[in-house]
Amino acid sequence: MKLLLVESPTKSRTLKKFLGKDYEIAATIGHIRDLPEKEFGIDVEHNFTPKYVIMPRRREIIAGLKKASTKAKTTVLATDSDREGEAIAWHLAQILDLNGAKPYQRIVFHEITETAIKEALKKPRRIDLNLVGAQQARRILDRIVGYRLSPFLWKKVARGLSAGRVQSVAVRLVVEREREIEKFKAQEYWSILASLQKTVKKSSQRFEAWLVKKIGKVIPKLGIKSKKETDEIVKDLKGAEYKVANIEKKAIKRNPLPPFTTSTLQQESWKRFKFPAKFTMRLAQNLYEKGLTSYHRTDSLNLSELSLFAAKKFIIETYGKNYWAGFLRKYKTKAKGAQEAHEAIRPTYPARTPEAVRVKAELDEKQCRLYDLIWRRFIACQMNQAIFDSTAVEIEAGKYVFKVTGQILQFDGFLKIYPMKFKETELPALEKDEILKLIKLIPSQHFTQPLPRYTEASLIKILEENGIGRPSTYAPIISTIQARNYVEKDEKKRFQPTEIGLTVNDLLVEHFPRIVNIKWTAEMEEDLDKIAQGKRKWVRAVREFYEPFMENLNKKYKEISKTVVQTKEKCDKCGKPMVIRMGKYGKFLACSGFPKCKNTKPLPVKSLGIKCPECKKGDIVEKRTRKGKKFWGCNRWPDCKYATWQEPEK
Repeated sequence: MKLLLVESPTKSRTLKKFLGKDYEIAATIGHIRDLPEKEFGIDVEHNFTPKYVIMPRRREIIAGLKKASTKAKTTVLATDSDREGEAIAWHLAQILDLNGAKPYQRIVFHEITETAIKEALKKPRRIDLNLVGAQQARRILDRIVGYRLSPFLWKKVARGLSAGRVQSVAVRLVVEREREIEKFKAQEYWSILASLQKTVKKSSQRFEAWLVKKIGKVIPKLGIKSKKETDEIVKDLKGAEYKVANIEKKAIKRNPLPPFTTSTLQQESWKRFKFPAKFTMRLAQNLYEKGLTSYHRTDSLNLSELSLFAAKKFIIETYGKNYWAGFLRKYKTKAKGAQEAHEAIRPTYPARTPEAVRVKAELDEKQCRLYDLIWRRFIACQMNQAIFDSTAVEIEAGKYVFKVTGQILQFDGFLKIYPMKFKETELPALEKDEILKLIKLIPSQHFTQPLPRYTEASLIKILEENGIGRPSTYAPIISTIQARNYVEKDEKKRFQPTEIGLTVNDLLVEHFPRIVNIKWTAEMEEDLDKIAQGKRKWVRAVREFYEPFMENLNKKYKEISKTVVQTKEKCDKCGKPMVIRMGKYGKFLACSGFPKCKNTKPLPVKSLGIKCPECKKGDIVEKRTRKGKKFWGCNRWPDCKYATWQEPEK
C-alpha cells in the first residue's frame, strides 16, 4: 500500500477516481508547519535558521499522517507544483521522517486528470531544495519586516499597526495615484462634430464625422482649447461645401487574446463579475481540485501539445474548419521570472463545455461562471481571427477636414465564443467627390480627466508590470492592505488610501525608502527566482537585506519621536489636556494623562453643509465604523438614526 499526500480533501477525492486500491490518499489541509505566531522564530546568529512549529489546527492531522505513513510501503508527496507546494512536501518529509529510513517519492502535475497523474507516478523525483529555499527566504524576509518594523510603527504612530514587505509597496502605489488625482488640473478642450447626409433623395441615412485637421495641419485632441477658437472655426465653416475627398477600404483582422495566467484571470474576473482576487482564486482552486482546469497559480502562457490538438479537434468538429486558426497558436510569456515549465490556465478537456460540466461536476453558479470564462478564453485562443470591413472617409469642408470610420463584422472567428466590445458602425455608400448635405455642426466642450483610482484589476496589473509579487501573492496582497485598513474601496469599488494608510506610507517613504522602493522590491523578487533556480543562496540573500535594514531601523528609533498634537479641550474625567493621537482607524482625541487616564473621544467632525433628509434638523457628517469604514449620518444621533454608505451630494 502506498500513501499519497495532497493539500485538500477535494483534490484527494478527485485522485481517488483515478488510483486503485493500492493507494491510500490523505490531505494535509494546506500548510502544516510555520513560524511561531507569538515570537520572532528566526535564529539570526545561526544563518537565519527558522524555528518551525506544527500549526495548532494541524496536530490531529499530523498524528493521523504519521500513523498512515508507518504502515505505508512508500509515501508519495503530491502537493502543488509551485514553491508553496514544494515547501509543504519538505515539511511533510521532515515531520514523517521521510529523509531517513522511510522511502518517499515526490511527484508533480499541472492538472488532475488520469493521464497526468499516471505519467507523474512514472517520473518521481526528490524534493527540490532550491524551491524550498526560495519559499523559506520569502517567509523569513516577510517575518523580519513584520516583526521588526511593526513595533516601530506601534511606538512612533499607533498601536495595532503592521508593515509588510510587498504590501507596503502596493499601498504606496494607491497613495501616489491618489495624490496625482488631487494635484491634477483639468484642461479645457473642444471638439466639433458634423452631422451629415447624402444628397441623393433615395438615401436618408445620416452619419457623423469629427473635425480632425485644418488642411495641411492636424488638429490634436487638445488642439481646440477654447470656445472662442471653436466659434471662429464654426464661423469659417459657414456656407462651406462638404465633399468626400478620400475613401479608404481595408480588412482589419483581430487576433484572439492569449489564455489566462493567474494575473489576467483575476483581472478579467473583476472586470466581468466584480469577483475580488481572493474569491476568484478560491473558485479557481475548486475547479482545479475537481479536475476541470489546470493549475491556477501560474504566470506562463505555455500550452501542452496535447491540449492544443484537443482544442483543434473540438473547434473543427463543433464550428467547422474555417473557425480553427489553421495552426497551433503558441504564446510567449512576457512576465519576469515566469516558470515556462508550467502551463497557462485552461480546461483539462476542451470537449467539457460549460453546459456539459454544469450539472455533472456539481458546480455552483459562481464556479460555473469562472469555468465558462476559462473555457471560452482557451478555446478562443486557438480559433481564427475576426475580420472587419473597415471604411475610413475624409470629408473636406473649406480649409478643414472631417473624418468618419465605419466598421462591419465580416467573419466572427474567435468572437463566436468569446465576445468582446468591438463597435460596428455602418456608413452609407459614398463615392469620391460626392457632395454631402450638412444637417448641423455640434461643438462640444470637454475637460481632461485624471487617471482613475486603481481597481482590483488595475492594481494587479501594475503590480505584475513592475515585477511586484508572483501569481500566488496578488490576492493576499490585496486582501491584506484592506484588512489593515490602509486602503478602502470607494462607492465605485476603487481603492483610496485611508488616513492611517497615508500616515504610514509617508513615514516609510521618508525613513525606510528601500522597503517601499518599487524597483528594489522587484529585484528582491528576481533574487527569489534565482534562489528557486539554484543560482543564489537564500541565506546570503536574507543577510544582505537584514543587516542594512536593522542598522537603519535602530537609527530611526533614536531619530524619530512620536508626534502628539496638543488641543485646548480638557479631559472630562481627569481635567488634563486632550491630545490628538493616531489609531489604526485614524485620528482621535485622547487624554494626555494616559496610561493613568484612558479616556478617548472621536474628533469633532466638520459638517458637509447638507441637512439631514430624514429629520430635516440635523446636519450630515462623515463618520466611521469601529473597523474604520466610512459612512455618513446625522449629527443628531441617537435622536436621529439616519445613516448611509453613499456619499451625499450638495
